[in-house]
Amino acid sequence: MSTFKDLVRVAFTGLLARKVRTLLLLLGPMIGVAAIIASVGLTDSAKGDLKQKVSKLGTNLIEAAASSSFGGQNPTLPTDAVERALTVKTVEKVSAVVELSNIVVTPYTEAREKFETIPIPVLAADSNLPAVLQVNLVSGRWINQFDEDSEVRAAVIGVGLAREFGVLPGENRTIELAGIPYGVVGILDSVELEPGFDNAVFISFASAEIDFLDDEVQPNKMYVRCTEGTESETSEALKLAVNLGGPQEISTDIKSEALELAAQSDRQLQMIVISMGLLAIIVGGLGIANVMSISVIQRSAEIGIRRALGHTRNIIAVQFLFEAIVVGVIGGILGVLLGMLAIFVGASIAGWVFVMASWLAPAGIILAITISILAGLYPARRAAKLEPLETLRLG
Repeated sequence: MSTFKDLVRVAFTGLLARKVRTLLLLLGPMIGVAAIIASVGLTDSAKGDLKQKVSKLGTNLIEAAASSSFGGQNPTLPTDAVERALTVKTVEKVSAVVELSNIVVTPYTEAREKFETIPIPVLAADSNLPAVLQVNLVSGRWINQFDEDSEVRAAVIGVGLAREFGVLPGENRTIELAGIPYGVVGILDSVELEPGFDNAVFISFASAEIDFLDDEVQPNKMYVRCTEGTESETSEALKLAVNLGGPQEISTDIKSEALELAAQSDRQLQMIVISMGLLAIIVGGLGIANVMSISVIQRSAEIGIRRALGHTRNIIAVQFLFEAIVVGVIGGILGVLLGMLAIFVGASIAGWVFVMASWLAPAGIILAITISILAGLYPARRAAKLEPLETLRLG
């Protein structure tokens, strides 16, 4: 026991006596472990967020848009596209939208100069859109049939645009679309599958036709909810139903697949960062071996005195090896803490829930210790081989 205590005391004394050298030794395992912990933790957090979104939004949402071959530069769907889509047996709900262009949106007339260079999407939508997207309103209501029939200039804005314009929930406000006043009747909550909707303005088809369109309203996009598990089948059937046999004229996109593709990109990025972390640990291990080899020469007099006092080669080797283990333990712990901080900051910025597997921290520390032990074997063996007379010559 006394020998072990001596080893601990000597190891910490040696490390604390050379603080700059010790800090350099710690950097390798610390940065490597932090990179691995952060990459795995952030990817797990992203996966958790993906599962949460899919659970909330479902996998059965399909976006059907007019392709360029259907109508030139501004393709549109048939006027009765919704009715055609509902003929598909696996379709449950449909909502059509018209993306309007070149409309300057301002919170008030005096702000036109500030906002005229900021592109804000304006869409004409039917009353079914929130139900199809499965999204709620923060406040107010959605566009309804009364707005369509009475041609009232009512608008719903996304939650992001509400923050930008300073519109509070429940507040009676008017915004201007190309100089035309529209009353804000509701604020739409964040739409996970369509982030652009957070900063968009939604109006009725009747208002769009009167104020911004020369011809009859024709949708250029539809959102379709189908029976769970029939996404691919429904996607193909929609092309036939909407185009009456012209599948090249409409493109469909299963929205949950876009989330899965994003998750795959995250996994690829994770592997890159893990590889960089492993490389950092290996380079750090080489640094430990190099610095400790130099330390053997610098401490040759100390080694000679210990040998003269009766310390065996094994004790000398274990002493240097124990220093490497201490470096691995401390570097691993600091790396875990730094990695956890990176996960917390990254998840907070991205709006994810903090996720970190229980095995990740001990695995990181064990990896740092293992690399440090391997790096310390050569210096420890070299120190053990020094003879007392040789140490006096080197010292």
